[in-house]
Amino acid sequence: MQSPLALIAERWTPTQATVRRATFSALLMSIVIVVTGGAVRLTGSGLGCDTWPKCSDDSLLATSEMGMHGAIEFGNRLLTYVLCAAVGWAIVAARATKPWRRELTRLGWVQFWVVMGNAVLGGAAVLTELNPYTVAAHFLLATGLITITYLTWHRAREGDGGPDMLVGVVVRRLTRALVAVSVVLLAAGTVVTGTGPHAGDSSEVPRMGWISWEHAAKVHSVTAWAVIALTIAIWVTLKLVDGPPGPLSRTRDLFLVLMSQAVVGYAQYLTDVPEALVMIHLFGSTLVWIAVLRVAVSLRHRPETPPAEVPPPAVRAEARPVGSAAP
Repeated sequence: MQSPLALIAERWTPTQATVRRATFSALLMSIVIVVTGGAVRLTGSGLGCDTWPKCSDDSLLATSEMGMHGAIEFGNRLLTYVLCAAVGWAIVAARATKPWRRELTRLGWVQFWVVMGNAVLGGAAVLTELNPYTVAAHFLLATGLITITYLTWHRAREGDGGPDMLVGVVVRRLTRALVAVSVVLLAAGTVVTGTGPHAGDSSEVPRMGWISWEHAAKVHSVTAWAVIALTIAIWVTLKLVDGPPGPLSRTRDLFLVLMSQAVVGYAQYLTDVPEALVMIHLFGSTLVWIAVLRVAVSLRHRPETPPAEVPPPAVRAEARPVGSAAP
């Protein structure tokens, strides 16, 4: 018996543009869910729904008695269904592609399971009354979802040949270091959140007590400058070896995003972290990570896999040994 996806694939063949739109919608929603999750925290609505999976012990939905905080938290939960729909569309489009691109379909299913895992982790954050470590893990897994959705969208725009490396080993090593330090930067940002003033609810919420907010912010800043230094090193190396334009332009874009994020970061530090700047900085963190991924994937090229070419009759005739009989 065929699966529903196989039946759909038999009856529908999406265009490449449709596949790209489907995978991009999943990427877009993965960014939206991170930003709206930040809005939940910054408005103090993290416990607007005080249990999970229901919004309260007596209601699956938010009620008027819960006020604005309940509406905001429940609205963010509803967006998870929109995200699931976008991921589902990406999976169906990838499975129905002709010829079937198995890797693209697998990436789509990874998205689905990350969404399910993060929904459970979000519920755990509520049930533990916004334990900062659970909240940090929730954000990091959401960033993992952005990673998978971006890679799926990127693969939908590539062929299945190669990959052919466009740069030398030095640039590849620097880029691996860039990705690794960027992961540390994101993790350090969750520590700043876990020690900072915006705990996610107006009630007494536990904080990470092993480091002060000021020290966490300084570590985060130093890590950010390390990412900037590696970005400059990659760009200079590419210029010295006359690197291809793709990696050069994406490294330049990353530098610009990093400097914009640094300006916002220092501004919020010097102005007692107002909610508006924190929200911009959170959105900027998703752009920084995507810009890092863009640099990493620009180092390779995957051409379209050409179909097996059958030589024309004239060529086959010329290739026959002398004295062989004509067909």
